[in-house]
Amino acid sequence: MSESIVIAVIGVAGAVVGSIATMASSILLHCLRERAAAKRDKPRKDLLLEMLNDPEYKWRRLDTLMHVIGADEKRTKALLLEIGARASEDGQPLWGLTKRNPLPRKQQ
Repeated sequence: MSESIVIAVIGVAGAVVGSIATMASSILLHCLRERAAAKRDKPRKDLLLEMLNDPEYKWRRLDTLMHVIGADEKRTKALLLEIGARASEDGQPLWGLTKRNPLPRKQQ
């Protein structure tokens, strides 16, 4: 092989190794962030489940849920959906667990 071909092969190999290392570090960083978010959200989900499983309340107000878990509306709604809750159908800012408040069946 000529010297220029060897240099070109080394250059291409360096670019491939650099690209793989960059992708691997991005994937690792993403996984670590997701794991940290899941760890941070677990206490919030537990509180939401405790509140929504309380036999005294079939539905809970969104602002109450947000206040108790210390999250904004968007994050609270995402967590509620993740734990199996749904919003009421009448447009009120009320949420309940789907297992306790299933959607009504349509009459045929």
